[in-house]
Amino acid sequence: MPPRNDGDDSDKMNVVGISGSPRRHGSTETLLDRLLEGAVSAGADVEKIVLNELTFRPCQECGGCDRTGACVIKDDMEFIYRRIEDADGIVVASPVFFANVSAQTKMMIDRFQCAWVAKYALKKERRTKKQKGIFISVSAAHRKDFFDSSKLVVKSFFATLDIEYAGELLCGGITNKSDIDSNEKLLKSAFELGKSFLVKI
Repeated sequence: MPPRNDGDDSDKMNVVGISGSPRRHGSTETLLDRLLEGAVSAGADVEKIVLNELTFRPCQECGGCDRTGACVIKDDMEFIYRRIEDADGIVVASPVFFANVSAQTKMMIDRFQCAWVAKYALKKERRTKKQKGIFISVSAAHRKDFFDSSKLVVKSFFATLDIEYAGELLCGGITNKSDIDSNEKLLKSAFELGKSFLVKI
């Protein structure tokens, strides 16, 4: 995966892909990689963040953000806050566990309680920059409603950060990584989604 470009090439879009799967290089991360490849083909700089390789705590509901809208816990979430703040496009990728996003993904999202406080309690404007978001999810179940809770969580996350929910790739009936590796249609869909979703920013 191409590294993040920290230079002054301001014309390039910056896409951050967040893998919330505890399994490295599984179905969820494979689809995320393909989407990021599509974004690169369209001229974007990309970066992938693997949540399970970071060290951060869940939200403590400590009230530390109540006055400033900033989280007081100092850990790897500080890195995620900066990357999402700078991004033009954000991709959240998570498998479905018990009809919801993974624990890693939910823990990250919950740590944006500070952003919720800043926006809704302190009435702070977060930014004027337009951002788009995409949700990728994989489930072993064939039922479409198994994605409903995950979508609601991710849509709420994006809405809190004023990120437009610009697309999704929800893949049911995936029990093994080989189900993704051999599915050219899904891989192509992920690539094309990454290629196109920043076009209208």
